[in-house]
Amino acid sequence: QVHLVESGGGLVQAGGSLRLSCAASRSIFSINTMGWYRQAPGKQRELVATITAGGVTNYADSVKGRFAISRDIPKNTVYLQMNALKPEDTADYYCYCNFQYSSYWGQGTQVTVSS
Repeated sequence: QVHLVESGGGLVQAGGSLRLSCAASRSIFSINTMGWYRQAPGKQRELVATITAGGVTNYADSVKGRFAISRDIPKNTVYLQMNALKPEDTADYYCYCNFQYSSYWGQGTQVTVSS
């Protein structure tokens, strides 16, 4: 089992930056895939970015070139660096991982981008 805890959300003006962190309760070295999803009010949860155990990254088209996912294996932490934020990035952001054929989610952290 994996317990995920997000942090780093908040209120930022359009064009600003935030870095989200996701701390895992176990070593992330052996976790197949970790990533970030987001859910805006009234909308479905959508993929933002993922990173595999091999370090391969994937991004939603809407965030390519602005967001970057990375990981610190010794710290068991995955990050989402968000730059050039837009009001449409406003959402609850959830950390996710797939480990031993099960999916795990964090409790979410809120990001609000004001125009």
